[in-house]
Amino acid sequence: MDKPARIYVAGHRGLVGSAIERKLRGDGFTNLILRTSSELDLRDQSAVARFFEEERPEYVFLAAARVGGIVANNSYPAEFIYDNLMIQTNVIHQAWKSGVRKLLFLGSTCIYPKLAPQPIKEEYLLTGPLEPTNDAYAVAKIAGITMCRSYNRQYGTTFISAMPTNLYGPHDNFDLETSHVLPALLRKFHDAKVAGADRVVVWGSGSPLREFVHVDDVADACVFLMNLPPDTTTSLLAPHSSPGFVNIGSGEEISIKELALLIREIVGFEGELVFDTGKPDGTPRKLSDVSRLHGLGWRHRLGLKEGIRTTYEWYLQEEGR
Repeated sequence: MDKPARIYVAGHRGLVGSAIERKLRGDGFTNLILRTSSELDLRDQSAVARFFEEERPEYVFLAAARVGGIVANNSYPAEFIYDNLMIQTNVIHQAWKSGVRKLLFLGSTCIYPKLAPQPIKEEYLLTGPLEPTNDAYAVAKIAGITMCRSYNRQYGTTFISAMPTNLYGPHDNFDLETSHVLPALLRKFHDAKVAGADRVVVWGSGSPLREFVHVDDVADACVFLMNLPPDTTTSLLAPHSSPGFVNIGSGEEISIKELALLIREIVGFEGELVFDTGKPDGTPRKLSDVSRLHGLGWRHRLGLKEGIRTTYEWYLQEEGR
């Protein structure tokens, strides 16, 4: 991407989108096209069509989505499948119609089967049943991957799909009902510390293993993928020799119990840690195979302890406002 290129970051106020915007600005890209959801409802087909006709972006980072943790996914499956299908369908289709040079579609590693072999390779997509608590979101993201592949195959577009693992970092969602596990634990331990509580209850047994990657690393990977040379991109998207998308992650895993203990230490909560085994655990293990991305020349930089510490510092600053 050239520095003056017209770049649309869809979802720039969200966790990933805001990190992509920071990364682009830090790298000297200044011609960014940004719209809030109130300015442009990406579920509105005609509004999205007008936007692309008027703005004519050359590159698109599709980070806009309805996202949430296990509680939100399990409680609002209709909204998760409808909103995500509408957002990605409108943006991908109009990107093709308006001649966008490259598009990066962001999904999640929850697209994979619940009991996929570990670590999870891109080739394991659609090889088994999904985790039922988030299957609506997963199906929408699988449809997005298929849509990008289909437009690449039929129209010769360059639409890349990337599937990050569990994300965290600045601008995360810390709402206890709708957030993912890491920010939810940060919020729980912080609130308990402030309230002087004697214990914190964590959903599930604590045994599931999870992989986490800082959102700034994901943003770096996204810009890296968009800047791949044409021949490398062609090979990455080849319909018969590759899955047409790539995992983004750290390649490292930690149990929920170990994560909770680490967060308790960083927050400075001295009370008891209790696990509510009556609540669902979700997928028992979910470690992505990132060898494909490593083979392209990218690796994550931020370690988990450092990343959680800086995220908590950001949260404290936001809480103080």
